[in-house]
Amino acid sequence: MTTLRPTTRLVRGAALAAGVALTVSACALGDSSSSSGDSAEGGTAADAADLSGVSYAVGGKEFDEQLVLCEIGVATLEAAQADVSNSCNIQGTVATRQALEEGEIDLYWEYTGTGWITHLGETTPIPDEEEQYTAVAEGDLAENDIRWLDYAPLNNTYAIASNQEIADQYGVENLTQLAELAASDPDAASICVENEFANRDDGLPSMVETYGAEFPNTPNLATGAIYQAIAEADPCNYGEVFTTDGRIAALDLVLLEDDQSAFPNYNPAITISEEKYMENEGIADVFAPVSEALTTEAITELNRRVSEDGEPAAAVARDWLTTEGFIGG
Repeated sequence: MTTLRPTTRLVRGAALAAGVALTVSACALGDSSSSSGDSAEGGTAADAADLSGVSYAVGGKEFDEQLVLCEIGVATLEAAQADVSNSCNIQGTVATRQALEEGEIDLYWEYTGTGWITHLGETTPIPDEEEQYTAVAEGDLAENDIRWLDYAPLNNTYAIASNQEIADQYGVENLTQLAELAASDPDAASICVENEFANRDDGLPSMVETYGAEFPNTPNLATGAIYQAIAEADPCNYGEVFTTDGRIAALDLVLLEDDQSAFPNYNPAITISEEKYMENEGIADVFAPVSEALTTEAITELNRRVSEDGEPAAAVARDWLTTEGFIGG
């Protein structure tokens, strides 16, 4: 049975709003063709439903996990005999969501926390992941005609990390203690962030509000550069990370406990326009077992292969789908 997930409407500053106009454009989307060579076929995805005669433009955001998820979506639909175009690597959450709303893409993997806070405009996360999913799915379908298919058990939430030396030096184990350090020694509590985390309601603003503290020293870096910056404690002692990123273990980073729950659950699910979903509801059956298999452990390893080993996201995605039997070898 297919369940639904929620989304949220983002309230942002002028700078971020301006970014939408710049990023939602033809150049913001992928090349509209599969980046993975031969089309996938066979496997249990082909047995779940026949999607032949339906075309899907699959989108995704620009960071490694989203590239992997996007390519998983492309290959799964190909195996189910759909006509698929690839628009992976869209720059940012706002641009990707707008591409879906405006019909430039038909579907992409979105996270429940992002849906709740960013797209539906809620301010208080729901701690239970199933309740969070149901709320966002029902809300997004009712308000925006966007349907959420089954969600994956992986939870790619935000976290703040340091290297082991910094952890030992300052003894900071959770975000309450980091807020106290920021009040007494702002430079010691420096946090590297990327632009989206710094501006979105479920990122740094939520952390500031929840922990009642300002973090005045927040160097802005590209997402990928933050991990190395944390490892070297230069130019920051702490930094924003994604909990399923393979570089956390590879660089021996230490995660701080979000002891007052500033960050929501971020379980991904396929979001698809209701009009496109109704063309063949079998798409829910195609993706249900794929979503179920996407555990935190599974996606962390796939992310590591892309981030650390430098393997192409499409190859990593298809290798996993083949190993799991979702597509033919």
